[in-house]
Amino acid sequence: MKHIVKVDSIEVYAYHGCMEEEALIGSKYLVDVEIEADISQAIGSDKLEETVDYVLAANAVVEQMKIRSALIEHVAGRIINQIRTESTHPIEKVKVSIKKLAPPIEANAKYVGVTIVG
Repeated sequence: MKHIVKVDSIEVYAYHGCMEEEALIGSKYLVDVEIEADISQAIGSDKLEETVDYVLAANAVVEQMKIRSALIEHVAGRIINQIRTESTHPIEKVKVSIKKLAPPIEANAKYVGVTIVG
């Protein structure tokens, strides 16, 4: 059986991008995290230590989004690394999707984004 712990649509304001104005003005982002892990013990025990703590995932997003990067791909990789490093529960996969809302492009796009699985 596949087990997924999710935190969806974490809204943050950050200053990522290759253009100087992005560093000054910033933009709104939505970040989704999916963590695949065996949490079957927690299903029966009701104990936090037998699952992946979604607060840890949310905190990793907030912390890493504060660190400016040219590429959101780089930010997603850092989020995955922090979750893997700080989790006390074994993790099989981490999937992070970052959406940059209202991107500075010449197209009518709601967002641009990346999804990284690690």
